Amino acid sequence: MSRIYWDTNLFIYLHEGHPTFGPRVRRIYEEIAARNDTLCTSVFTVGEVLTLPLRMKDQAAITAVRDSMLSGEVELLPFTLAMAQRYGQIRATSSLKPADALHLATAIETKVSLFVTNDQQLQRLQVPDKPFTVGLDGKLF
Repeated sequence: MSRIYWDTNLFIYLHEGHPTFGPRVRRIYEEIAARNDTLCTSVFTVGEVLTLPLRMKDQAAITAVRDSMLSGEVELLPFTLAMAQRYGQIRATSSLKPADALHLATAIETKVSLFVTNDQQLQRLQVPDKPFTVGLDGKLF
């Protein structure tokens, strides 16, 4: 059983029904469940995924996101002091956006097996202890 970390963009594709990436992300999600792997992400992801539904005042979407993210199917990882220190190191040595650095620091400090993101910069970035990272174009799933 592996722990697989998803960047926010995958959850957004899933919840917003992205025409290109949504079906691919759904298939990856189903494979993770079938393999009994643990899907995880930062608690920060909940806020990022809720942003558009909150902005649009779409109560049905807000409820769907909350129900999905809090269902227990996704392990929501808290942000710790160790993650904050790793975040600072990443930000000091790269041009990575703050949200991406937060996700990467969380993935590193929780020692996940795999980091999945559709962000090309995040995929290419080399930092110490970075978990194996794949994009949606990879053949892993």
